[in-house]
Amino acid sequence: MLRLAPAGARTIVDMSYARHFLDFQGSAIPSAMQKLVVTRLSPNFREAVTLRRDCPVPLPGDGDLLVRNRFVGVNASDINYSAGRYDPSVKTPFDVGFEGVGEVVALGLSASARFTVGQAVAYMAPGSFAEYTVVPARITTLIPSVTPEYLTLLVSGTTAYISLKELGGLEEGKKVLVTAAAGGTGQFAVQLAKKAKCHVIGTCSSAQKSAFLRSIGCDRPIDYSTEPVGTVLKQEYPRGVDVVYESVGGTMFDLAFQALAVKGCLIVIGFISGYQTRTGLLPVRAETLPAKLLQKSASVRGFFLNHYLSEYGEAMSHLVKMCASGELVCQVDLGDLSAGGRFTGLEAVFRAVDYMYMGKNTGKVVVELPHSVNSKL
Repeated sequence: MLRLAPAGARTIVDMSYARHFLDFQGSAIPSAMQKLVVTRLSPNFREAVTLRRDCPVPLPGDGDLLVRNRFVGVNASDINYSAGRYDPSVKTPFDVGFEGVGEVVALGLSASARFTVGQAVAYMAPGSFAEYTVVPARITTLIPSVTPEYLTLLVSGTTAYISLKELGGLEEGKKVLVTAAAGGTGQFAVQLAKKAKCHVIGTCSSAQKSAFLRSIGCDRPIDYSTEPVGTVLKQEYPRGVDVVYESVGGTMFDLAFQALAVKGCLIVIGFISGYQTRTGLLPVRAETLPAKLLQKSASVRGFFLNHYLSEYGEAMSHLVKMCASGELVCQVDLGDLSAGGRFTGLEAVFRAVDYMYMGKNTGKVVVELPHSVNSKL
């Protein structure tokens, strides 16, 4: 059933009443699509995930949008999800991928109160590694255009924004250490700390990444391929750092914790160095942790984005405005410099995951899903 839209608006396709429909460009939406599916629980993404090429295109319910994905984001935690670590009771097969950017191509009647066909949207929801994804309208964000920069905000940007706001206690003059600072979320931690007038130190793995960090305001990049992180922190910051934004784990966690100042706070947002192991963890020197926390009146805080969803909408709204105005650098890595070239198509997600775990990326790893209006899947 087609419902007439107000003058000047696009026609809304109301999927509450029809199974056959047209997208806003006038081409038939196919009955089948490609998507990635976890078929075996494993932290090895290639072993865990299968590309299925003949899956039915899902139908949106009354409060849903059908989004044709144009860009999807790769996250370190994709392999935690494929290993079933977030929900031990999960059974295969299940969809994978956390975030996407694309166009609304169909929607339910209730969803049409806020959205129309053809709008550019971004969302964080399971199942984004697909050509089409059904997303609840209530968790979808309108964006100015279908560009990958907005995708960087969905998980990586909001993690930095909310964790530093809620746990960081950033104030002018504080010293902030960001590990994996040139990565998807590290880039935002650096910039947000600088906007709070903090002194920012960032670890990275190459001269090119060090140059990128300087370009976004990092005061002291540490290229650990040429400089020992622990030595630099001891010599240049003998009184320690006030806040650590930590995503690496293992030895880097130990070095960062040792560098905490009195009343310092270390925020754990991940521990990527251990995700590919059987347990998902690399050991840290935890036996002396209680004593060291006491000696410094320091704290270690964990941050998991799903526990802060009440703050998510406000964070996304703020970050989208900052990105649109150019106030925030949203660095995207589409794999143009990778061995296999640009990450294009769902089959490229496997390469993109490998690329990220080899530490090659600068900024957020993103895969493009090109669309041909007349293509038959």
